[in-house]
Amino acid sequence: MKKTIAPAATQALKEALTLVYWYKSELRSFLSQCISDPGILSRVNWEEYKRNIVATVIDHLAMNEEVYQRDLIRLMSEVSNVTDFSHLQKLEDGNKKAKEAKAAVAALRAQLKGHQDIEQQQKESEERRKQAHDKLMQVNAVQDELDKLKTEFYVLVSSDNPQQRGYSLEKVLKGLFDLFDLDPKASFKITGEQIDGAFSFEGTDYLLEAKWQQEPVAAKDLDGMAGKLSRKLENTLGLFLSVNGFSEDAVKVHSSGRRLVILMDGSDLMAVLEGRIDLVQLLLRKRRKASETGNIYLRIHEIL
Repeated sequence: MKKTIAPAATQALKEALTLVYWYKSELRSFLSQCISDPGILSRVNWEEYKRNIVATVIDHLAMNEEVYQRDLIRLMSEVSNVTDFSHLQKLEDGNKKAKEAKAAVAALRAQLKGHQDIEQQQKESEERRKQAHDKLMQVNAVQDELDKLKTEFYVLVSSDNPQQRGYSLEKVLKGLFDLFDLDPKASFKITGEQIDGAFSFEGTDYLLEAKWQQEPVAAKDLDGMAGKLSRKLENTLGLFLSVNGFSEDAVKVHSSGRRLVILMDGSDLMAVLEGRIDLVQLLLRKRRKASETGNIYLRIHEIL
């Protein structure tokens, strides 16, 4: 069973954060560097008292610990490392403020010692994922196939024949899904510049649509896919690949309510073809981000 962070530790974190960062601007800057989901801070009322702000943020992370445990441990670790309290001594009653902050950090440091195994588990988990990816990339058969698919995709970039480009992109996508054991269902069907297909991933069926058109995909195209998904079983989701990206309104409209579709663009595809991330990890990160924050269009530069 995965170990959870004790309530006493989160309470110690609240106290230390409140006392160490006297100004809200400093507190916000620190939190933004430690918390992976910027949406959490954007929902905070920064006009509130500092203690209430801290409680709001930490309580949200703690109530969703299965998602944000890494952020909580990072916060505890970073605050525990604070040893310089001279910024507090410059304030009115500075010596008292510094003394209280120092005591709060010491109390947090003591709590962190009891959670070092969680921190170690997180580091080991990250290392295992990295090693698994590196091992996959070292397998000659996998790397050779990726190189072939990448070469085919490079040829497509210079093509101005939409129909030929569609057939070739279908081959590249089918090859990628086969390579990463994502069980593509038969051949993908090509209609104009659009490719329709399906695949299975971690027990969930996905519909796939892919487009390579000059302009970004608009909301109406995603509306069409959402309509198809609404007629499928509950555990059916969608992956929409647009080589040239998506319009801002398309992303905004489909990021609210129940998120049925995750979005992938040409930069994502290139990262997979170049071996910078494998397709399974890419889909996992995108799906998790959509589930956690509603962001269905996680960009590759936010992952790597």
